[in-house]
Amino acid sequence: MNNTRANSRTAMSASKFTLLCNSHKCRAKLSGFAWVTACSHVFCDQHGSEEFGRSPAICPACSSMLSGKLDVFRTELAPSEQYKAMVLVGLQPETVLEISHKALDFWTYQVNQERMLMEYNLSRAGGHVIQMEKCMIQQSQSKELELNALRGEIASLKKVLEEYKRKHNEVLERLNERNRQYQKLQGLLDSLRMHTLGTGEKDPISHPFTTGLVKQRSPHSSPSFLEPEGDRFFSLGPENAKTFFQFSTPTRDRAQSFIKKN
Repeated sequence: MNNTRANSRTAMSASKFTLLCNSHKCRAKLSGFAWVTACSHVFCDQHGSEEFGRSPAICPACSSMLSGKLDVFRTELAPSEQYKAMVLVGLQPETVLEISHKALDFWTYQVNQERMLMEYNLSRAGGHVIQMEKCMIQQSQSKELELNALRGEIASLKKVLEEYKRKHNEVLERLNERNRQYQKLQGLLDSLRMHTLGTGEKDPISHPFTTGLVKQRSPHSSPSFLEPEGDRFFSLGPENAKTFFQFSTPTRDRAQSFIKKN
């Protein structure tokens, strides 16, 4: 009773299942003709013809020897109605049930194999996912450490920048203070110059270093080139210089004649 229910469930699931070529190189959905083996494997018409065309035949899926006459044969997956009506005619009911049981065992094996293959692929994919997650976690931790290091470097650079700003402000403040002192001294110097110039206009003798020449007053007489200026300082121009040297030449001549006489 339990076997009957299991077979019925297998038949229901198998009715929704499509056979696939058991060659790992192909894995294509089967239609038309296929090659089936005594070890419950099935292959597409192309790969079955290539593999089982030579002797001895070996199953590509499990490497089993297929030396019997009916260990491998080519069958039609969608037989005609006439074939289905005549293939089991005349056989004993027990034989019909045994054939049906073996056919269902073949489908159960194929379904279980596909399920196991899917579970294997799923486990491999899960393993890859776990490895990728570990790798991502490691990379994330590494990037987080690098990010923290960069944040610390940025913080230290900000401190250095603030220190430079503070020093810049101090230097700027000192410069402004020096500029204010300079402006103040410049104002004092300008006022002193104005005062000096005003005093010089009133009393030329009180500042003998204005022109670098000091007027020497003679109690008896004054040279002719000093007369037009009166009591003010003079500046030696080309004409005054010529007059000066002409005035000085007789004195030099008298000094030379005095030396000769002695």
